[in-house]
Amino acid sequence: MKTDETNNYAYNKKLQPFANRLRKEMTKAEACLWKYVLRARQMKGYQFRRQRPVLSYIADFMCKELKLVIEVDGSTHQWEEKAIKDLKKERDLIDAGFKVLRFKDEEVLRHIEGVRESIALFVQEIEQSTPLLPRQRGTARQEP
Repeated sequence: MKTDETNNYAYNKKLQPFANRLRKEMTKAEACLWKYVLRARQMKGYQFRRQRPVLSYIADFMCKELKLVIEVDGSTHQWEEKAIKDLKKERDLIDAGFKVLRFKDEEVLRHIEGVRESIALFVQEIEQSTPLLPRQRGTARQEP
């Protein structure tokens, strides 16, 4: 596993072929979230990547700068076995310093604006608790 020390980010190169396939086969909800909310720095100027290998998992969406993972759960995530795996994935990501947001497919497809607002509020909370983020994004920081 390759580790980028500047971001404390564990990139798993072995999962790249699988991630590439998932990127080409995104669900409708993932495609909507990508197109209307996260792509091209639409979310407050942050770069999100889709189907990104991290640790021993593939995150649906991830922003390295914010250490934020966004997961979109389809109907199979309600099955007990899948729910247990999701919980372990979430715990492992949190233990590695990531924050994790989860949305259901239906929520993304029916309430995309509410999902966008939820993500924006969460990003704002991260910004407020991490004072170096605006400087890292290249925006000028006003001194008191």
